[in-house]
Amino acid sequence: MLDEHILFIDGEAMVIDKPSGLPVDPPRDGSISLENHLQSLSFGFKRWPSAVHRLDRDTSGCLLLARNPKAHRRFALAFEEGRVEKSYLAILDGVPETEQGVVDLPLAKVSTRERGWRMVGNPKGKPAITSWRTIAVVGGKALVEFRPATGRTHQIRVHAESGIGVPILGDPVYGRGGAGGVTLLHASRLVVPREGKGAIEAHAPLPERFTALGFGEPG
Repeated sequence: MLDEHILFIDGEAMVIDKPSGLPVDPPRDGSISLENHLQSLSFGFKRWPSAVHRLDRDTSGCLLLARNPKAHRRFALAFEEGRVEKSYLAILDGVPETEQGVVDLPLAKVSTRERGWRMVGNPKGKPAITSWRTIAVVGGKALVEFRPATGRTHQIRVHAESGIGVPILGDPVYGRGGAGGVTLLHASRLVVPREGKGAIEAHAPLPERFTALGFGEPG
């Protein structure tokens, strides 16, 4: 149950540690999504909480929910204005040539009948900037921290593959797949500023699918 995955909660906000494999939006096939758990996350409120942003199905970690519509609008604006601090951890399917850097690669959506839709680097696309640094290397794979300054669809996945030159382990679209068919990307930290009260701060510990590959919690 997701009520055991609470990282932060107060009267207007909640951050959960979303499990990998759980989609935020209801899939077309009608399978289980975050929506099926919202009632259990109401905690006495008549109104169910609502997701302020999105994480891919495979991506685990910090997901912000608003507990009322006014809070949702304020938090969504903070995301739109780039005032939210986001940190992600990923295991790359190889080791980058440098230890850190910044990927500045605009992104655009393309779609073909053969491959479906995907995001690609395109100078005419929407601006997308991601800072990154290598934290550890184990068995020819690298644990990398990503700090996106923008929030484009699949931004970190494309920036790893096209910007750094090493895709995320398990990524079936921008990498070689493997790793049980699960993209090893984790939203580890979220900080959302608020006027007149303390910021929302949450940290999601490294999941077992990362530690099983020999990586530990970053210091």
